[in-house]
Amino acid sequence: MIARSCFRRSVAAVCALLIMVAIGAPDALANKAKPLNIVFILVDDLGYMDVSPNNPDTFYDTPNIERLAKSGMRFTNGYAANPVCSPTRYSIMTGKYPSRVNATNFFSGRRSGKFNPAPLHDRMDLKETTIAEALKAHGYATFFAGKWHLGPTEDFWPTKQGFDVNIGGFNRGGPYGGKKYFSPYGNPRMTDGPDGEHLPDRLASETAKFMENNKDKPFLAYLSFYSVHTPLMAPKELVEKYKAKAERLGLNGKKEFAPEEQIFGRGKRQARILQKHAVYAAMVESMDKAVGKVLDKLDALGIADHTAVCFMSDNGGLSTSEGSPTSNLPLRGGKGWLYEGGIREPYMIRWPGKTKPGSTCNTPVTSTDFAPTILAMAGLPALPKQHLDGRSLVPLLEGKVDGSLAQRPLYWHYPHYSNQGGIPGAAIRIGDWKLIERFEDGRVHLYNLKDDIGERNDLAAKQRDRVELMRKKLHAWYQQVDAKFLQPKNGNKPWRP
Repeated sequence: MIARSCFRRSVAAVCALLIMVAIGAPDALANKAKPLNIVFILVDDLGYMDVSPNNPDTFYDTPNIERLAKSGMRFTNGYAANPVCSPTRYSIMTGKYPSRVNATNFFSGRRSGKFNPAPLHDRMDLKETTIAEALKAHGYATFFAGKWHLGPTEDFWPTKQGFDVNIGGFNRGGPYGGKKYFSPYGNPRMTDGPDGEHLPDRLASETAKFMENNKDKPFLAYLSFYSVHTPLMAPKELVEKYKAKAERLGLNGKKEFAPEEQIFGRGKRQARILQKHAVYAAMVESMDKAVGKVLDKLDALGIADHTAVCFMSDNGGLSTSEGSPTSNLPLRGGKGWLYEGGIREPYMIRWPGKTKPGSTCNTPVTSTDFAPTILAMAGLPALPKQHLDGRSLVPLLEGKVDGSLAQRPLYWHYPHYSNQGGIPGAAIRIGDWKLIERFEDGRVHLYNLKDDIGERNDLAAKQRDRVELMRKKLHAWYQQVDAKFLQPKNGNKPWRP
């Protein structure tokens, strides 16, 4: 009798559980059946002020990026770990500051100035555990499309770093083969499409195809646009659209450039102060349309509700060189500079069921945070020995206040002479305060970003105690990451901390 009674109770319990699952009560079990997919979208050289969620008055049409922002969380103080591409890409993949391995410039960049640059390690070593490798170890299908620029030979390209599929990623920093942004591409890791096919659309189509083929299992789709990096070229009909828009808005004839005095004391450089470059605008819109294609595919496949989407740029907009196609105002400087225009980025995360749609977060965050955040969102084990510098942003994404994140120092280290005019230096941000240190002579500058986002009012002379405190923290960080500095040239020795 006792055994029969127990059996009846067991059957009843199982039936009750099945009914609860059927009506969707136990969210944990339902979510377990749908592991979180990850879509990571990285744009090249896109400025913070280029997209409508950050700048409603932008000249460029970015409705799909705006759609993403309205469905997730937008970080208003989101940063790249470096003012140029390869180091930031390394930081996203590894959760580490690039200074730890001397990967502090784009991987083909060696330019001298008054002094020689610091030593440059031009690859992401295979010993690193990338986001792709960490997810693949837990059953994720992994896909990469677009710009890689993280190693000189195929031994260091995506399929050797945890990606099952690689469409278009190799050692080059831009689409320089064939017809560049149009097929035939001359890319050793991508077949050519029909003559004239447009690269951003092709990369989005490949990403959509991968998601469809893997919709029934967890996946990482990493879409790394070559856009909007030079060469400046775009579909003719879109270029004509923006020429007409500039005329309609009365922008033709307005002042487009102004001298940008370099705080590092090496003369002046012209900086764009007006967004109206028709070709660049067409490049931005083409990229945005490609983002829309990926978002539409998630909806069409019925998997958007369990797919997180991350979006950012690898460095600031190009405003002082190579055609100077965009303005980052009110942010100062651009790509290659330690000013906000070179390191503050569009930075968004959509995590269905977790992030409040259309929410914003003012806590300073950086590209090293993506790796630990992605693992935490997916419910996978942390990698503390790998992610030495990044922090999980899950508390912020869930709408919680995290004082330790809000007040942690963020660091930048660029011991190189940039193509765009920036000169070697480092920076630290704590709260609203940012200090920049020059590497040629050791002088410093202090700005309060809350009151002076354009970094025009240097408060170093008035805030000597704060300068001393922040400088000590910065120098301690140099030791922690074994930072390298400028090298002698022609018998002249640069400053050392």
